[in-house]
Amino acid sequence: MLRFKYYVAGLALPLAAALCLPVSVCQTTSTNTARKADHASTGGTLIWSDEFNGPNGSMPDPKKWVVVNNGSGYGNRELEYYTDRPLNLHEENGNLIITARKETFTGKDGRTRAYTSARIETQGRFDVQYGRIEARIKVPSGRGFWPAFWLLGSDIGRIGWPACGEIDIMENVGFEPSTVHGSLHGPGYSGSNPLTGAYSLPNQARFSDGFHIFAVEWEPKEIRFYVDGHLYETQKAGDQPAGKRWAFDHPFYIVLNLAVGGYWPGNPDATTHFPSSMLVDYVRVYRLSGHIAATAAHGTAVGQSSQGVN
Repeated sequence: MLRFKYYVAGLALPLAAALCLPVSVCQTTSTNTARKADHASTGGTLIWSDEFNGPNGSMPDPKKWVVVNNGSGYGNRELEYYTDRPLNLHEENGNLIITARKETFTGKDGRTRAYTSARIETQGRFDVQYGRIEARIKVPSGRGFWPAFWLLGSDIGRIGWPACGEIDIMENVGFEPSTVHGSLHGPGYSGSNPLTGAYSLPNQARFSDGFHIFAVEWEPKEIRFYVDGHLYETQKAGDQPAGKRWAFDHPFYIVLNLAVGGYWPGNPDATTHFPSSMLVDYVRVYRLSGHIAATAAHGTAVGQSSQGVN
C-alpha cells in the first residue's frame, strides 16, 4: 500500500508532499482464471494459503492472521478506523469480506472516526522470502476507496519504514476504476517516488465488476507483477536510485486492507456508496521452481536460489 509516511520505532510520521506518481500503463486483454485453481500459472508448489472457507460469519483464522485495531490514519490521512467487528470483517460463502462503513466510531484509544473498515496481516504468523504470492480479489467501486494487497518487511519494528521494504502487489484508488498499481518502496525510493507501474483493463472495464488475480513472482534480484496472468511490470536490483539499497532480500509478511480516504485516493463524495466491500477469494504462496522455501508459524519463510544467491 503506497504510504506517505516514515516509520520510526513503530511510529508513523506523515510526509508533507502530495502524491505525484510516475505511472507506466499497459493496455492488454485481461482474462479471469478459474476460481479455486490448484496451481500457480508458473507451476510452482503451494506452501501456504488461506481459502477463507470458514463458516459464514466467522473471523479469519487467528493462526494465520492478526486483525488490526487502529484509527491512526497511518500518516496517509486515511479516514477509517480498522476494527475487529464482524460488521467490518468476516468470511462468507468462501470469501473474506472486508466492509467499509460510514458511521461514527470511537476506538479504545479514544480516537473517533467517521468511517470503519478492516485490515489483517500475517505478522508474527507467517513470513515469506521469494516465491509467487497471489490473491483473487474483487475490489469495491467508489471515490475514496483504497483497497490493497501487499507485503511489509518483517524487520519493520527494528529498522522502520521504508528501510524494511514494501511490496505493493495490488492497489486501486476509486477515481481510477480501470487501473491497478504495483510498486516497491525502499530507502530512497518511497512515498510518492516508488519503483512503480500500472495495469489498465481494456475498453474501460472496471476492476470492481468481477474477481481478478493479482500476483508477484519474487526472486532474489527481480520482482515481476501480474494481473490475471499478464506480466505488466518487472523491477530488478539496480533499478533503484544510484547508491540506494535493494530492500527485498529478507522475509516479508502479508497485508490485506480496505482504506477510506487519504492523500492518494482523496475523500469519499456524494457518489460513494456505503457500505461497500472488498472480497478476497483466496491468498496463496508458492515456491517457484529452482528455489527452496520453508514456512513456519510465528517464524519465517525463507526462499533461496538453488545457486545460493540472496
